[in-house]
Amino acid sequence: MASESETNKRLLLDVLTRPGNDACADCGNAEPDWASVTLGVFVCQGCSLLHRGIPHISRVKSIQQESWEASEVELMAAMGNEAAKAKYEQKVPAFYYRPKHTDCKLLREQWIRARYERNEFEFIEKQEPYSAGYREGFLWKRGRDNGQFLSRKFILSEREGALKYFSKQEFVYLPQARDPKAVMKIETLNATFQPAKIGNPYGLQITYLRDNSTRNIFVYHSDSKEMVDWFNAIRAARFHYLQVAFPGASDEELVPKLTRSFMKEGFMEKTGPKHTEGFKKRWFTMDDRRLMYFKDPLDAYARGEVFIGSKENSYTVLPGLPPSTQGYHWNHGITIVTPDRKFLFACETEAEQKDWITAFQRVINRPMRPQEYAVEAHFKHKP
Repeated sequence: MASESETNKRLLLDVLTRPGNDACADCGNAEPDWASVTLGVFVCQGCSLLHRGIPHISRVKSIQQESWEASEVELMAAMGNEAAKAKYEQKVPAFYYRPKHTDCKLLREQWIRARYERNEFEFIEKQEPYSAGYREGFLWKRGRDNGQFLSRKFILSEREGALKYFSKQEFVYLPQARDPKAVMKIETLNATFQPAKIGNPYGLQITYLRDNSTRNIFVYHSDSKEMVDWFNAIRAARFHYLQVAFPGASDEELVPKLTRSFMKEGFMEKTGPKHTEGFKKRWFTMDDRRLMYFKDPLDAYARGEVFIGSKENSYTVLPGLPPSTQGYHWNHGITIVTPDRKFLFACETEAEQKDWITAFQRVINRPMRPQEYAVEAHFKHKP
């Protein structure tokens, strides 16, 4: 006869097969192997570690490695992921970023805290910090020339259609002379968390277009909630801007356009337009159809940008370099053929070469949208 603990385990595994319980309640990762016995949700190992950060709300147990009480199994059966979603996600704004298991720890942790600890999606007034259409505060911003992080005042205003920042001294001492150091139009604004690149767990990279060239700024705040609120405030501003720009579009069509992660980043070598100059090591960022290269990963401006169109418009990517090419140190070449010229790159490893070719191919295989033709026409490849 089966012991009580074996019976409980069998009943628990039965509950695990119900709809919604086959993926982590928090990040969607497949086959969760942990559960919160206080919240009644099944979660993956990564999210179970984040639940340990809220022990006053969530107590986690391994589904396989620990023994289960009958009362715990009953709670899991009574709640489960679908019922928890209905309770804790009643009023998630369309623009609010729902993290996936591949996202940084900061986004996943704040999503968990917003749902279970702060009950942000049950009470709309708790969403004020990112949904009011206006946000201001101080962030640490990396200096363009010296690389030092300094405190700067940031103001995001949907009414003005811009994110601005000011030098602290001016803002505090000369409020009447408050000329912003930069005005970033919501229309071209993007934000993506880059903890490893910035060297801070709460590091955010903000990009915008100035004279059709990409400008980067790197910021962080010591408070993790504050940083995620800024990120979602930017998404909210973008969402409301796009609702006006595309009045017939559904939320489903607009949400993917709010913010984007870069398709690929890393070092490659490149040579100039004549292909006789030596190859130089540069940091490359693939942002949709813009391939940008920088001397340093944290540079404010790209040294140059290359537009990557579609195969219908005579763009192709080829492994290797033309036979006569010289001057490269890395052996794994890539040639991008555009209607105007060939761009030659070299990667350090074969794996990197394959990853870059896959990223280029994905963009080249996608037909161009009407607005992308306008980008291509304006595109200036800077020498």
